[in-house]
Amino acid sequence: MKTTNILLWISRLVAAIIMLQTLFFKFTAAPESVYIFDKVGLGAPGRIGSGIAELIASLLILFPKTSVYGAVLAVGVMAGAIASHLTILGIEVMGDHGQLFIYAVLVTIASLYIIWNGRTQLLSLIKKK
Repeated sequence: MKTTNILLWISRLVAAIIMLQTLFFKFTAAPESVYIFDKVGLGAPGRIGSGIAELIASLLILFPKTSVYGAVLAVGVMAGAIASHLTILGIEVMGDHGQLFIYAVLVTIASLYIIWNGRTQLLSLIKKK
């Protein structure tokens, strides 16, 4: 039980910290971020929208009662990021040696672990409808 709780908190922190750290670049229109969202055809609205979704996901993930919902949102956002890397951008973007791709994969893995641990919470929500 204790090991699971530690791994769950590590997963929450990894996912939230990575997503929160990248917000600075999205919200300040850093050249790399502008390049990425322009190249995939989403421009500034996609960059800001993605940043808002990641901010919401990060905050939800940090609170145990809502972490599974934030993780679901994070997996959705990261699926878009990973798909963009694999189909349009490539693994390496502007000489980053694949760092952004690796971050997206790490957030996805951490979020899937959070979802797995919160599956009964998700299932009970589904059954209520």
